[in-house]
Amino acid sequence: MTPNLLIRRQTHFVLWRPGTISPPPQLWIGRFQNTKTDPYQDFRTIALAPNAEFPELWEVAAKNCNLVDGDVYFYWYKVYNTNPYPFTGENEILYCSDPFATTIDRREGCLAPKPPDLGGVASKDAASVILYQNGVLMPCDPDGQTVSHKKQHPDRHLPANNRLVIYELPTRWTKKAGEAIEMGIGTFRDAVALLDTHSTPPDFPDLESLTLGMTHLLKLGVNALELLPPADSDDVWEWGYGTANFLAADFHLGFPDGQNTPTALTDLAKLVDICHQNGLRFFIDIVMAFARGNPYGNINFLDFFIHWNSGDPEQDGRDGFGGDLLKYNYWVEGYHPITGQRDRFVPSREYMKVYIAHWLEQYQIDGLRLDSVNNINNYDFLQEFKDFARQHWRDRGGEGDRFLVVGEDLSVPLSLIQQQRLDGLWNERFKQILRRVILGENGNDDSSFTWSVRKLIDCRYLGFNNGTQVINYITSHDVGGLANERFFNYLVNCGIYETEKRIELAFVCLLTAVGIPLILAGEEFADEHDLNIAEEHENYKQIDPVNYDRLQEDWRQRIFIYVSRLVKFRTTSNALASDDTDFIHVDYGEGKKVIVWQRGKGEDIVLILANFSDYGTPDPFANTSEYVVPNWPQTPQGKSWREVTRDRPVLPQWVGREPIFPWEAKVYTLVDG
Repeated sequence: MTPNLLIRRQTHFVLWRPGTISPPPQLWIGRFQNTKTDPYQDFRTIALAPNAEFPELWEVAAKNCNLVDGDVYFYWYKVYNTNPYPFTGENEILYCSDPFATTIDRREGCLAPKPPDLGGVASKDAASVILYQNGVLMPCDPDGQTVSHKKQHPDRHLPANNRLVIYELPTRWTKKAGEAIEMGIGTFRDAVALLDTHSTPPDFPDLESLTLGMTHLLKLGVNALELLPPADSDDVWEWGYGTANFLAADFHLGFPDGQNTPTALTDLAKLVDICHQNGLRFFIDIVMAFARGNPYGNINFLDFFIHWNSGDPEQDGRDGFGGDLLKYNYWVEGYHPITGQRDRFVPSREYMKVYIAHWLEQYQIDGLRLDSVNNINNYDFLQEFKDFARQHWRDRGGEGDRFLVVGEDLSVPLSLIQQQRLDGLWNERFKQILRRVILGENGNDDSSFTWSVRKLIDCRYLGFNNGTQVINYITSHDVGGLANERFFNYLVNCGIYETEKRIELAFVCLLTAVGIPLILAGEEFADEHDLNIAEEHENYKQIDPVNYDRLQEDWRQRIFIYVSRLVKFRTTSNALASDDTDFIHVDYGEGKKVIVWQRGKGEDIVLILANFSDYGTPDPFANTSEYVVPNWPQTPQGKSWREVTRDRPVLPQWVGREPIFPWEAKVYTLVDG
């Protein structure tokens, strides 16, 4: 069901749980005037009153605010500052953004000034934006545009969890600047150009790879797009992991160069629509452990936050990365923002539920990745949040296997899965093992190479129950520090300079393993770092860009074509959608490290032959040259074999005996004929 607070906000300006009511909180609202002398001359203060039933709910009906129908309004709440860090000993009065604002305007002329009151300070909070139309307060962009989705959603025709290949897209890209490159923000509209032949990336108009109707993601074949946190943050050049305004789309991602007004709300909605029209699900990365610059830091700090260095028992080793940790075990009684009834609850938990309900309804998202769940450090809340999101999805008509709530904790705590706290986890173990076996070495904790490959390809050897519980990746956006860098750089740093074959081999492992594959943008064409993200420069990891221009290089284009064949096969193969895995051949003779595994059963099978060594069949192009897999399955009548990575048929006399090459993988599937 739609949270009661979101319903109430359609007709009222609502301030929930102000920490101090003396002086009483107020609404400050108006329309900006085109005047340099006083742009706020239209603004006025309107009293808020406590709800008769719930004294912690302060509100005023929009119809009583003398608003003009069809006009866009900018507003703040005037409150007493409750943030004790740092404690100044002064009574501060300030304007703060609405913590439930659906649009935020961070333009220089739209930042909160100093209130005229004694103790007034300029918070510089961004303006909250709303449209008043037909007696209703509606989410809108500052120019008045509203969202109207083009397709009914949830859509049962979108891919199920076991068929997903996710593309993780950072918001930092590069563009040419003469002979050099410069970095820019990949806005929502730039992301649309990855899917829509009629769109040109506004901040990257000269990016040939994306401006010629290339529809990069459609060519690649992925069927899910995941954005690094798209909720509003004051991070400009980083990736948005310091959320400020949870219900609003990121201001900077909705404000391309040369545009007069920001359009984050409608730009993001259009991006989601374009994804759904092209058969892609849309995931968002969300940060719930901490926030930076959130309005509740001023409105009611102690109800919602723990200072990162306060010594509060609930901190318990949690890291806010410079932000304030959200408080998830502080119980109160009063107005419940979900049910609208009096109840006992934790304010921050309900705040996060309202947040995700809004994104499910406003933006029609299909999946969630919860960042840094170890810093949330509350298993009860994780399950509560997951269950709430799933129930809200079902209430909207969604099917359970077309929605996913996964968490990220690099220690991969299986108890979160075993206790059903989350649907799945990011599988950092996959990346760690892959990066060892691609060098021909055992995983760090493994007694044999065979055991490493088994755990790599079948996550059940790591303790998972099925493939929808894991997100596998070669590289994640956490590229800072040793062995975390982009895969091309990792190979070079390990002394491997002929990288093409090993990159292809790594993608075969990723796209034929049990689990949901995720590709960090750029890895599909072996992108490399433009910044130094070594240990002493690890903070650069959040600004190291994707360089789509590199796609023009011949060898990188070959990798892209190779990967795209595998991606399209992965999303359509019944064998790879199952968990069935069998290792049918291991050969370590004569310096070889050759392993063959089978995915699927019966006639729906895929066989993968992977050579993790320098060995190659002598004179491989001679008619008599062969490498025999002794227990290759019999070819069913009416079927033949096809090798997927080169998109070629296999002649009957060569089935199970084709020559092999160093650091190569072959992927075989049965086809009719």
